[in-house]
Amino acid sequence: MTIQEEFDEPQPLVPGHAPTEATEEEELRAASLRAGLEDFELTEEELTLLEAQFDTEEQDQFGGLPVLAIIGRPNVGKSTLVNRVLGRREAVVQDKPGVTRDRVSYPAEWAGRHFMMVDTGGWEVDVKGLDRSVAEQAELAIEQADAVMFVVDANVGPTSTDERVVQLLRQSGKPVVLVANKVDSDQQEAEAATLWSLGLGQPWPVSALHGRGAGDLLDHVLSVLPEVSAVSAPKPTHGVRRVALLGRPNVGKSSLLNALAGSERVVVNETAGTTRDPVDELVEIDGRAWCFVDTAGIRRRMYKSIGADYYASLRTQAALEKAEVAMVLLDSADELSDQDMRILQQVVDAGRALVIVNNKWDLVDEERQRALRREQERGLVQLQWAPRINVTARTGWHTNRIERALDDALEGWSTRVSTGRLNAFLGELVAANPHPVRGGKQPRILFATQVSSKPPRIVIFTTGFLDPAYRRFIERRLREEFGFVGTPIRLSIRIKEKRRR
Repeated sequence: MTIQEEFDEPQPLVPGHAPTEATEEEELRAASLRAGLEDFELTEEELTLLEAQFDTEEQDQFGGLPVLAIIGRPNVGKSTLVNRVLGRREAVVQDKPGVTRDRVSYPAEWAGRHFMMVDTGGWEVDVKGLDRSVAEQAELAIEQADAVMFVVDANVGPTSTDERVVQLLRQSGKPVVLVANKVDSDQQEAEAATLWSLGLGQPWPVSALHGRGAGDLLDHVLSVLPEVSAVSAPKPTHGVRRVALLGRPNVGKSSLLNALAGSERVVVNETAGTTRDPVDELVEIDGRAWCFVDTAGIRRRMYKSIGADYYASLRTQAALEKAEVAMVLLDSADELSDQDMRILQQVVDAGRALVIVNNKWDLVDEERQRALRREQERGLVQLQWAPRINVTARTGWHTNRIERALDDALEGWSTRVSTGRLNAFLGELVAANPHPVRGGKQPRILFATQVSSKPPRIVIFTTGFLDPAYRRFIERRLREEFGFVGTPIRLSIRIKEKRRR
């Protein structure tokens, strides 16, 4: 077997994993490797990652915070302004309109206060197709915000589209901060004054690109944002974990929720798509409280959905982002579909813990069970880390296994490996299985550290590019050694060059 084949061969998870804490010798070795990084060029962001104290709760600290939506025509600089407030290039920016399409949320902080910023696509009048979907997302962002930042290009001045946005904002009744963007000098402030005609009060002149006026703008934003959000769901309290039920229409999500609750909590009907809005239910299982969220069935890609299905898809995505673990239901009687794979990938992309549930097990015979096993071995080869259980929601068969699967996934999602143990493991791994030589060069791993959990994110500093197959090999070995059951792992590779003397 070649090294390449060995990398790509699925590896079984072994019971009983190595401890995640390091010995004194491993800690000393990791400290030595960290000191060696001083010989390489490091960015401010990388220094921050290396020096920051690990906080297992950092992914949860923004729950229930006030929400600020960023609205405006295409190409007025909304995403650039988001990046300016965040202090980093987080939102995608390009010198053409329509780059942002989805609503994207970012945790932000100013003057010691935390809030959520929601970047949106450009809003336009009487558009169709994808552009209309983008506009609808922006409208939904207004509905689900505590305050709105309306961005206008000061160089262009108020347009008929801007006036239509003003009507939309007045109907919402939300506090509005009017931003005159692209004011790069004192001379241009006079142009910003023309925006008083929109009737939204004082326009705040800023240059999102250069940061001019951003501080005064944010001070004013904090004065209109409430201390406690009226729209954002608060963090789960008293240890209650949030579980999102996802899947195609009619796979039995509502039936499963009723089975777990022991009563008819939600409507179940043979017609696919009965559920439209996410339904939160507090369910007690063996004395423990869980918050299950029944979501609308995802029929197709979000941008292809229309009408009620489109808004249902948006709310399903929002429910996933607020959850800690997702249970994706598959219909055991049906073949694994592209839509099933997209939903599973949606969970991975959101960084949530994952449990795969084969529902309607009472409808499949032994031949179908064998076929299903083969289908999932091929189709879910990249998701072997996810716990998989077979249930019949209609009768409640094997639903008692769900709690154990959720606990395993959440434990893997929260796993923290010490820096010393991680570097010791990678040192042994690379010594036994070095990276193949490419173009006469062999990249070397300098140092690694886990910078966050929920999901686990590991940053690896190297002297060169690591082959995708080698990255998959590292991830599989990490799972064998430390578990990480039920959770995606984020591997970030930072290629570094030595400082010039």
